Amino acid sequence: MTTHNPIPIDELARMLLEAEEKREPIDPLTKTYPQISIEDAYRIQLKNVDAKITRGEKIVGKKIGLTSKGMQKLFGVNEPDYGHLTDRMIVLEGECIDLRELIQPKIEAEIAFVLKDDLKGPGITPADVLRATEGVMPALEIIDSRIRDWKIKIQDTIADNASSARFVLGGRIVDVRNIDLRLVGLVFEVNGEIISTAAGAAVMGNPVSSVAWLANKLASYGTYLKSGEVILSGSLIAAVDIKPGYIVRATFDKLGSVTIRFK
Repeated sequence: MTTHNPIPIDELARMLLEAEEKREPIDPLTKTYPQISIEDAYRIQLKNVDAKITRGEKIVGKKIGLTSKGMQKLFGVNEPDYGHLTDRMIVLEGECIDLRELIQPKIEAEIAFVLKDDLKGPGITPADVLRATEGVMPALEIIDSRIRDWKIKIQDTIADNASSARFVLGGRIVDVRNIDLRLVGLVFEVNGEIISTAAGAAVMGNPVSSVAWLANKLASYGTYLKSGEVILSGSLIAAVDIKPGYIVRATFDKLGSVTIRFK
């Protein structure tokens, strides 16, 4: 009979946190511990979320990843994943991000939801999400991996807080009640050149469905989405590598635009 050593949750969490702080990536957790489960990975993520709260960071929201069928197929899963956003990850539009603070960053364009009410699953529907939403905002998410060369499986990215790093919100919040987010178009530009175009339907058919999924997923862990939280609902485009000197702009129909610079 084959036996597996237990997953050292605390040690792996410490390794990931140290990799982030020192900007020195580590080998995939799934290489050393191929038996690691998705539940193990979320336990590692929560260990580091607790560590960050202990040192003074504040949870301001959540991010949802792997919201497209293509990405789910690539990772061999049939649902998205999620991570936590802290106040240390916020970058104000107009600021410049120093890439020396990151390891191997990429950028995505997303629709951010700002909640005015709690969302407690199970049984949350898209209609519940719309009722609980104060408004939506254009957003850019800078993702990064503490795993060397992005050689990640689903367990690696979940343990690594869904590969989150920084996020930028646009300058206005828009009432969602009269907008069909499936049809919201996106033009994504780098240094004035159009790199990608997309529509909201790229995110699980509707970004509202993505937020509903998260509320219901969190219920299985005994928690919920809280009033005031920002929820990054998933990228409309494939992640783009970023380099010093890039100016990235995402323009959404009806929602406005958001821009960030890198050095």
